[in-house]
Parts: sequence; structure tokens; C-alpha cells
Amino acid sequence: MKSFCIKTNNIKIKDYLLNSLASTDFENIYYINRKFKLYENVIVHYTGELECDFLNILSNIISDCILVFFEPFLIKRSLNFNYFYFDNFEKKLIEENCYSYIASNEDDTLKFRKDEIWTNVLKYISENKAMVLDGFVNFRLDNYLETINDIVDYSVNKYIVEKEYTEFINLLKLYIDSKEPEAESVHLIYTNGESILLDSNRNIISLTDKIFEAKYLSDISFSSNDYALNALLSLLPKRIEVHIIGYEDEFINTLKLIFGSRIFICRDCNICRTYKILANSNIKT
Repeated sequence: MKSFCIKTNNIKIKDYLLNSLASTDFENIYYINRKFKLYENVIVHYTGELECDFLNILSNIISDCILVFFEPFLIKRSLNFNYFYFDNFEKKLIEENCYSYIASNEDDTLKFRKDEIWTNVLKYISENKAMVLDGFVNFRLDNYLETINDIVDYSVNKYIVEKEYTEFINLLKLYIDSKEPEAESVHLIYTNGESILLDSNRNIISLTDKIFEAKYLSDISFSSNDYALNALLSLLPKRIEVHIIGYEDEFINTLKLIFGSRIFICRDCNICRTYKILANSNIKT
């Protein structure tokens, strides 16, 4: 017979373990709950001959329990310890980034995180008769705790980038609001991730002429989109007609944030149709 005791002070964890054991259809498992001194004790007995299978099942139950009850606490602890200088509001946003990251990679990250826990749990319950669950999480899961730290680090970096991006957008909006427009309208043709600017007479605006005036570019590797944004910030047109040949992406979203009501999206006009024909002919050649 193989017996193992899981010790916890958390009533919800105790109930979770008991419910998980009750829901398994593996035969010859018996369990009881007893309170001795400090801990609630979930004591599991296995009387069958498939001990390896039993240990695998028990490892799964404990691993899932750690993911459900301890992971939110570990994320918060890592954030408070390593990034204590953020205020509570910022920490809340970073926590949301952590959960968004985990959810967006659910299949891969869940399997990876659970495997890190499961391997250590299986080894421990194979060699011992009892486990204080809190102590096991804090002192026996170094690889898993490092993964939690990595998730928090990634989420902090994402928050900082998003914050800087928002500040950059707001700065440009303030600049636009403080200046008088120097052009009535400009057409921006957006195709294959590249920008072409036309003036109100539909003549191409040379973007390369703006290189020495590129006060607003933040990246040293200039693309046509960088030059287009700089030209728009120089001209400050009252109306920007964006002709999208294909799909919208982050650059178009950025233009919308910066210029707001000055942006007008077009997908089917003479300009759009002309550049669609040109784009299709380029693909064929």
C-alpha cells in the first residue's frame, strides 16, 4: 500500500483536493481529511498494484492545484518583490498583461508550466510520505518559479513599451493641436506595408526630400512609413485620406490615434482602384 499526506491551511485547497480525488475513476484509492494541530491533512491511500499510475494521477491533481491556487499569488509576489517601484495601478495593469500572455499562449505555456511542476511533484511524492504544500511550492519548484519571473519580466517590458507608445502619441497630438495646418488635404496610399503620399492635386510628395527635416522620427532605420509620418507632421493637413490597398495594421492604427478626426479611410475610389491594379500587376510580374 502507498500512502501520502498533503498538508495545507487553506480550506479551499483542501476542498479542491478532496473533490479532485472524488472525481477520479481510478480504482483502489481511498482518502480522508483530518486536522492535526496546524494543518488540514488530506491523506491518500492506494491499495492496488499500479503504483506508478497512482503516482501519476496524484501528481496531476497536486500540479493542477498549484496552478489554480498558487500561480496568481506567485505572479503578484514576483511583481511586488522585483518591481516594487511601480504603483498599485501600474502593478494591476502588469498583472493583466501576465494573464493575457498566459491566455494567449494557453496550450504551450500551460503544458510547459505544468510539466515543470509535475516532474518535481512526482519525484517528491515517490520519495516521501507527506508534503506541506506551501513549503513545497516555495522551496521545491525553482524552475517553475523562474518561469513565473520570466512571465512577469515580459509583462513589465510590454507595459513599459505600451506606456512609452501612449506618451509618444499624446506628445504628437499636443504638437498637432498647437500648430496651424499647412495643407488642406493629403492622400496616403497604403499598400503592402508601404506608404505613398499624394498632395491635393494627386501629385506624389517626395518623401526622401524630408530626410533632413526628420525631427519626429524615433527610429534610425527609416522606412517609407517613417518618412510619411514625418511628412504628415510637417504638413499637418486638415484632412488625410488613407487609401488602404489590402489590410490595416499597426501603422494605420497609429495614424488614427495621432490625427484622430483628420483621418478618413477609403477602400474604393479611383485612387484605390488604380493602385489595386498596380499592386496586382506587380504580383503577376
